Amino acid sequence: MSKRMNEAAKLVETGKLYDAKEAMELLLKMPKAKFDETVELHIKLGVDGKQADQQVRGVMVLPNGTGKSKKVLVLAKGDKAEAAKQAGADFVGDDDMIQKIQSENWFGFDVIVATPDMMASIGRIAKILGPKGLMPNPKSGTVTMDVAKAVNEIKAGKIEYRLDKTNIIHCPIGKVSFGLEKLMENYNALMDAIIKAKPAAAKGTYLRSVSLATTMGAGVKVNPRQ
Repeated sequence: MSKRMNEAAKLVETGKLYDAKEAMELLLKMPKAKFDETVELHIKLGVDGKQADQQVRGVMVLPNGTGKSKKVLVLAKGDKAEAAKQAGADFVGDDDMIQKIQSENWFGFDVIVATPDMMASIGRIAKILGPKGLMPNPKSGTVTMDVAKAVNEIKAGKIEYRLDKTNIIHCPIGKVSFGLEKLMENYNALMDAIIKAKPAAAKGTYLRSVSLATTMGAGVKVNPRQ
């Protein structure tokens, strides 16, 4: 561990479950990195993500955004392509962009938004996009006819939350520079969304553990039952 990480870890009482506000205040007191660190929320759920009726997945726009400006590629034609440009998409195209990804291994974007009619063509690069988590999906709102709305939401701080293989959700909820009030607004909004997304098939304790951490800092465990 680095000296800074050691100093951060000393601030955290081993085994203690902090209330959310106290945990956030502790994070903000930790020694700072040379860049504006991301604050991350990690939630372990009491579900079995391998079962279709116990999946937890959704999208939302955080009240104060994430602090990161995402580059958006829109795959669309005609009026929809023009609408994407007007909405501020960073890259707009159709088969030419698909070819660029395929032949040049180009990934100068963070998110792909596509109209439904483009999905057959995108299928050619599904094996490239899939492992990188970049495949457009109707559930995440990235396959849509309303490309302008999708671009606006992504630029405003839209996030997707979903279980990993160990039934944990990892999500950014802002930057250290946001300060306590804005970070807590984002934290509460995301926690509310995940609680509302509890599958009917889930048994036992739903929120198993909750922790907050910065990119380079020590984690702080939050009491999930406060």
